[in-house]
Amino acid sequence: MRFPYFRKKALLILVLPSLVACHRPPATQSAYYPSRGNWEHRAPEKVGMDADRLEQAVAFAKTMETTQMTPNFSTQEEIFGKLLRPMPDSRAATNGIILRHGYIVAEWGDTQRPDPTYSVAKSVLSTVAGITIERGMIPDIHDPVGKLIHDGGYDSEQNKAITWENHLTQTSEWEGSLWGKNSDFVGKEAFGKGERKPRTLQKPGTYYEYNDVRINRLALSLLRLWKKPIPEVIRDEIMNPIGASDSWQYVPYPNAVAEVDGKRLPSVSGGTRWGGGLWINTRDEARFGYLFLRQGRWANRQIVSSNWVKQATTPSPYGPDYGYLWWLNTGTSSTGKKAWPDAPATSFAAIGAGSNTIWIDPEHDIVIVWRWHNGNPNELIKRVLAAVKD
Repeated sequence: MRFPYFRKKALLILVLPSLVACHRPPATQSAYYPSRGNWEHRAPEKVGMDADRLEQAVAFAKTMETTQMTPNFSTQEEIFGKLLRPMPDSRAATNGIILRHGYIVAEWGDTQRPDPTYSVAKSVLSTVAGITIERGMIPDIHDPVGKLIHDGGYDSEQNKAITWENHLTQTSEWEGSLWGKNSDFVGKEAFGKGERKPRTLQKPGTYYEYNDVRINRLALSLLRLWKKPIPEVIRDEIMNPIGASDSWQYVPYPNAVAEVDGKRLPSVSGGTRWGGGLWINTRDEARFGYLFLRQGRWANRQIVSSNWVKQATTPSPYGPDYGYLWWLNTGTSSTGKKAWPDAPATSFAAIGAGSNTIWIDPEHDIVIVWRWHNGNPNELIKRVLAAVKD
């Protein structure tokens, strides 16, 4: 099943000459950037990795097919609740890609099939928010959203103090319903195994809760600022500049429509719990991960500032290792344990159900995309890092 969404053809990006040696290159002109439709493979030994150990890591990854999501998504409603849009008829098997210094050193499975990527979409929305702020469309990330958005969603006593940063750290405590789903996650039919017991709402900015309804509210607020569908923003500001394919789609729910300046525009979601979300292939996800490995730069263009990348990957005072809709490895959760014990504390990831993972390691100049896997990402990460020689 395919869902149409209008996209113009991506522009060919410029590629600067590769001067990469077997050490971590800086995020400057010397870094390698793959052109659109073309990505250079390098033998592991040429980028400072042990081929045998890397092969063992990939062999492990191939054995870890997910059991959470069936190949035909038949468990979707049981896990997440009543769908607002049908899921596709099937998905790819477990697959992945490993980059070192920007080059492909390992690839397995079908990496060119666009599949739902669940909450990886949150990290993409975070990047849209960063660009929005840098354009001056949001004067201050600490401003209440209601200063700019006047659609009734921020009028209540509970919601009027919510800031853009609160949304990005999942501490908004936004109260209400959106697209037929309540922010309390109350009701088994609506939320499946994700159903929660009612609780007292806390002051915005003081309590962390992973909550797709509230991220959907953030997406709607961004739509009202841009005054055009967010998939068009992502296409023009992110995907085309990094040379992504034309196969990705950001699918809205049928009822997720807002009136903006007299036009009815679709609003997107922060995940695929109820059928909408970002459909994208593994190679395009690797490009997105590589953009963040290069501190928001792609070839001769700074797509999002390095300051934003730093800010987005700094932990919030509340909740687990979490930045601006990115998962971190800082060990700042209540247990003090790192999410990936064998990985550097500076590594971070976009993660969605399934599991879908884009893991980024600035210290070793590595990106790993691993999709539809049933394992702890740490088990693959430690095997890949064991292959690093320099």
